[in-house]
Amino acid sequence: MPRSAALKPERVPADSKPTLDMFTKNIGFTPNMMSTFAASPIAFNSWATLLGSLSKALDVKTRDSIGLAVSEVNGCDYCLTVHSFTAEHMAKLPANEIILARMGHASDTKRDAAIQFARKVIMTRGKVSDADLKAVRDAGYTDANVIEIVALVAMYSLTNFFNNVFDPEKDFPAVAPAGSI
Repeated sequence: MPRSAALKPERVPADSKPTLDMFTKNIGFTPNMMSTFAASPIAFNSWATLLGSLSKALDVKTRDSIGLAVSEVNGCDYCLTVHSFTAEHMAKLPANEIILARMGHASDTKRDAAIQFARKVIMTRGKVSDADLKAVRDAGYTDANVIEIVALVAMYSLTNFFNNVFDPEKDFPAVAPAGSI
């Protein structure tokens, strides 16, 4: 059950409105998470800026796969519904790849290394081993790419934590619980 109601358009703070309007225009509707998050213009606009910047990092399949892996670890049902939908419809990932990503893997070797590394970052709170760092570098990722992976983990964790705290009403198709995949 939602712990906070999504803001009605007339209740959105003026400093959040342009950002929320941009998302609504681009997505075609206003996701409940965003209209709830918009209650804090500082946090919402900061997240939106980070999201926009990181949309240039790596490739869309890898970004969405990292989002799925991190959301699975953090137990964020809302984000799992969003990332499953975007992975299928925007990144064009087939269902089996979405399931693999949730489990921390991919059939593509390079993407698999990034997802495994991202999962280790979240599982260890960043205290990855030298071998973990070597594995992602050996897969072809530069230090700049590794920094982007860490930033993606942090960004996805922010929305995971937000959604786990406020539990906005889900507005994307439900996904199977982890135990059933």
